[in-house]
Amino acid sequence: MYASYRDPRAMRYWSTPPHDTITLTQELLDRRIADWAQHRRNFQITYNGAYIGHAGMFRDNEIRFMLSPEHWQKGFMSETMAALIPYLFTKLSAPYLTADADPLNSASCAALKKLGFRETHHAKNTFCINGVWSDSVYFRLDHTQI
Repeated sequence: MYASYRDPRAMRYWSTPPHDTITLTQELLDRRIADWAQHRRNFQITYNGAYIGHAGMFRDNEIRFMLSPEHWQKGFMSETMAALIPYLFTKLSAPYLTADADPLNSASCAALKKLGFRETHHAKNTFCINGVWSDSVYFRLDHTQI
């Protein structure tokens, strides 16, 4: 997990800088484990027994996902999200799901649209990572759309 979170390619469009210590990744994992005990809404993605990413609902009805760069463009996230979205709607009774992405992250924006999410709005300067501001594009998928 630390290998992914310290990789600048994986973290390029994330809301935090790459992890510079394993302690940061351990703290994140600890928070996810604590959340799992109550909500069962955030999943680690593994392949051949190794961590390659994660996907889930993190707050309110917002989904997030990240995949290690060596596994990009292989269908892992499409397969994961195709299984996860119905789970979130049925098991967690979510009436809708939202997501936000950096508009420069064309792969994530395309993946969300392919999954049926529609753009709702844009915002400027939503994240400042290491002194660099990023914008956001917001998406929504209603339960009735699937």
